Amino acid sequence: MHGSERRSRFEQQDEVVVMKFGGTSVEDAPAIRRLIAIVHSRGEELPVVVVSALAKVTDQLLEAGQAASNGHLGWALANVREIYVRHERLADELVETAGELLQHELRKEFQALEALLHTIAALRQFGLSAQDHLLGFGERLSSRLVTAALAASGTTAAHVDASQCIVTDARHGQAGPEWDLTNQRLQDALLPLLEQGQVPVLGGFIASTSEGVPTTLGRGGSDFTAAIVGAAVGAARVEIWTDVDGIMTADPKLCPEARVIRRMSFEEAAELAHFGAKVLHPATLAPAMRENIPVLVLNSRNPQAEGTEITARARTGNSISAITAKKRVATVELQPFQSVNSELLSAVYDAFDEHACPVDVMGTSPGRLSLVVGSTAALPDIADKLRGVADVRWENHKALVCLVGENLRRQPDAASRAFAALSDLEVKMACQGASERTISFLVDESKMEESVQRLHAVFFPARRESADWGGASAAFCQAG
Repeated sequence: MHGSERRSRFEQQDEVVVMKFGGTSVEDAPAIRRLIAIVHSRGEELPVVVVSALAKVTDQLLEAGQAASNGHLGWALANVREIYVRHERLADELVETAGELLQHELRKEFQALEALLHTIAALRQFGLSAQDHLLGFGERLSSRLVTAALAASGTTAAHVDASQCIVTDARHGQAGPEWDLTNQRLQDALLPLLEQGQVPVLGGFIASTSEGVPTTLGRGGSDFTAAIVGAAVGAARVEIWTDVDGIMTADPKLCPEARVIRRMSFEEAAELAHFGAKVLHPATLAPAMRENIPVLVLNSRNPQAEGTEITARARTGNSISAITAKKRVATVELQPFQSVNSELLSAVYDAFDEHACPVDVMGTSPGRLSLVVGSTAALPDIADKLRGVADVRWENHKALVCLVGENLRRQPDAASRAFAALSDLEVKMACQGASERTISFLVDESKMEESVQRLHAVFFPARRESADWGGASAAFCQAG
């Protein structure tokens, strides 16, 4: 079913808008009240709300699971007790009437969480499957809390269990959707509610296999959930509500001179997400691109700001749209015992895929493979798996700095200007992206911040304040 057919289920003035609120946008009572006000501001539109776990809850759950598997069940239970008390206090503050039902729902989720920790402690195992099950409780708790808070504010809200709607494969840690079944279940669950004027509320990130085994879409996967939902119901747009004014020309924590990008293309935004920009989950844009649904990145703490609009055709007017940086990467050198061929490449990728170790950049030569990977924890296991295929060595504490822009290969001066800016920082490797939109540099982690600042000064030089604040290179944002 195409997006136009789905949209025809509603009157033209009643467009569906999917609104995803991240952890900092639901972190406390003032944040949730801002969420409620934003939902109320939508007028005749039909909102679908997707929420992340409260800020820091996912990390707390991960720590609890690790502690339980290491024999520290008491500490793990005390840790999740803090999570429960936090939600309970928010429930008391936000839901004055009909709060007993919410308290019952929260207690039920917490009892299931405690039982799972006891199982993890008994087995002394905390593999990816158990992690998926445990980490999903953050979104299960927050979505029930937000549903009740919306209802208490006068909104007719309905909780929808995303894990029963989003069906995935069994690749725990970062599962992939089974699209046909997922679309059908989302339409069956959401369209009747929307037709009745109700606001569905789902937890992001969580899913399950067709057999009902809990899975997740990976850390940051609530963005992906929002895009999946938007594509399924033919949304007019997907809004990603976070704590910054939009996608920026650089991470403002690294570069205080970073500016908001008003408009950019799906392809540019996807490259930024892949190479370390934290505003969007890397997989978010695929469903929106497929259905041509605009994605807006907005600030829940400053809802009047224009944010960033991501569409199929957008031009920033700059040769470089943004500079991104990813730290804690490693360079991996593989010296194969035979020639580099398709069989070797398949074995290498299978090993990295099996251990959920993403490959950011790869280069080949007749007797060597060079990779940049975004996770180092699994490298000893990967080296052991490839023991009979290649000699594997790696070096940690590197950072990948990347320029992103349309048609970079047609702008040879961009690479030369970047090299000139970083010439004395011992750049380890440079790679021009196959997509023609990226040029990447590998530097020591200690030089990452300086590298970003130098490149930003070259491609986004300071300018006098202009009367025109509508362009991509005009609006500034202070450091977070």
